[in-house]
Amino acid sequence: MNGVDFTLAEGATLCLLGESGSGKTMILRALMRLLPPTARLGGRILVGGVDMLALAPAALASVRGALLSMIFQEPMTALDPVFTIGQQIGETVRRHDKVGPRAARLRARELLDLVQIPSAERRLDAYPHELSGGLRQRAMIALALSCRPRLLLADEPTTALDVTVQIQIMLLLRSLQRELGMATIFVTHDLGRRLRGRRPGRRDLCRTIRRDGPVGAVLSRPSHPYNRGTAALDGAGAPPPRAAAAHRRGAALSRGACRPAAASCRAAIMPKRDAANGCRISPLAAPDRSVRCVRA
Repeated sequence: MNGVDFTLAEGATLCLLGESGSGKTMILRALMRLLPPTARLGGRILVGGVDMLALAPAALASVRGALLSMIFQEPMTALDPVFTIGQQIGETVRRHDKVGPRAARLRARELLDLVQIPSAERRLDAYPHELSGGLRQRAMIALALSCRPRLLLADEPTTALDVTVQIQIMLLLRSLQRELGMATIFVTHDLGRRLRGRRPGRRDLCRTIRRDGPVGAVLSRPSHPYNRGTAALDGAGAPPPRAAAAHRRGAALSRGACRPAAASCRAAIMPKRDAANGCRISPLAAPDRSVRCVRA
């Protein structure tokens, strides 16, 4: 990843939009320091005033779950198959809150109620494979919220679910965010879902953040050529031929075949351009939006 730079206020939402392989999950794993030992990290990652890159490996366990937490893309692989849901949530609560087994189980029960899992007391003793996909995802959310994190990272939490359950999970996450007051970074490649959410968004391309700003501006008035080619990628409101053509243009752009591309585009990271630094190229630039493109 190159040129990743953003600030998220407390209680706010940031959406990372991009195709598969653009580096969205890599950003979240970097925030959590869950990258392999061979990964090289530079710069600074400040979460609630804590520099994640300066923490020793032993100190990371104390901030993961309490300061920031993550909802992984596939709960069936993220949850431990040999422990019950109650045991996994209870272990996290006992480690961070320093409580006994009974209090940890009571907290786990409260969390299952919070994420609207029916028959919560019985589900505490269920193993992950005994739950449906929607209930597993809710259990994953309960585990992520168990220690009241200030920042929640949601890595495509609805990918493996059917449409009706996807909507339920999205509404649940928005409701929990308002109730708990936590900041959220949401990763997706479903443009239509983020249009419905109307949250501030960024667009990834070739592992660089190319455009940021409010969702409506990023998608409905795109400045970057990649955004213009993929604004209708999921066909929302567009006839099939137009959506298919947009999909082909987006695929070509993702392979580096951007027609307006210049040699300088590949030589270095483009600086951000917005109204504050005197953008002379993009008539759509504004204080709340920026774009990395020499031909924006």
